[in-house]
Amino acid sequence: MARNKYPEVTEEKILDVAMRLFLEKGYDNTTIQDIVNELGGLTKGAVYHHFKSKEEIMDAVGDRMFNENNPFESVMKRKDLNGLQKLREMVRLNQSDKARMEINAQSMPILKNPRVLAGMIESNRQSLTPYFYKLIDEGNQDGSIHTKYAKELAELIPLLTSLWLAPTIYPATAKEMLYKFQFIGEMLEKMGLPIINDEILAMAESYFREIEASISK
Repeated sequence: MARNKYPEVTEEKILDVAMRLFLEKGYDNTTIQDIVNELGGLTKGAVYHHFKSKEEIMDAVGDRMFNENNPFESVMKRKDLNGLQKLREMVRLNQSDKARMEINAQSMPILKNPRVLAGMIESNRQSLTPYFYKLIDEGNQDGSIHTKYAKELAELIPLLTSLWLAPTIYPATAKEMLYKFQFIGEMLEKMGLPIINDEILAMAESYFREIEASISK
């Protein structure tokens, strides 16, 4: 068999098809064979050459969607916002991306896969923590944030929001997730980092309902 000279092109094609099917049919209702059927000649073996499981495909889809429309990068360049405002705008932009939020909601069950979970934690540590630290530090410098725990909060926020709020890891209803989110907001405010306002709280409430509906299907 001839070796694929452009493996990254094949991976992108697989992710394009998978993302469309996940959004159209839902993650649970999409099979590897469904993805293969839309790939125009690629075999199931070719898919498994690039991704070991449907869970890994979903994980890669989520990562790509984030990287293509990174809310941190969008706010970093803003000169009209201080550090705290940039953090709030980042959250708002992230929650406003309906397609990515839908994929995130659908991906909750795959966190039961230890391989995916470990990869997510490492990705958060390498990618999200530096972004949070930079914006918290900027807020400290411009006076919009007052905390001596910039590094610790930058590490803690991704863990709390991606793990503690994941109902497939810590079972919770939409109402209970919102209560946890309010707890996080109050805790951050006491640490000198008042990110969560009424707009963010309302967006979070809507998102938690989507997660609950997705899991209960």
